[in-house]
Amino acid sequence: MADVLIYALVPLTLVAVAGVLLFGLLNFARGGSPQTSQKLMRWRVLMQFVALIALVVTIWIVKR
Repeated sequence: MADVLIYALVPLTLVAVAGVLLFGLLNFARGGSPQTSQKLMRWRVLMQFVALIALVVTIWIVKR
């Protein structure tokens, strides 16, 4: 179980955060819609929360 979390779930959540951040930066660079920028910022914060939870759960499971 810990291997799945360490090698699959945690990297996947980090890639999701980076992807949303990249989309937000691209939207900003192109002068995109402010509503889209706001939506992407909310998604980034949500993805960061999910990544943080995945990291905490992984550390908790590994230490058990």
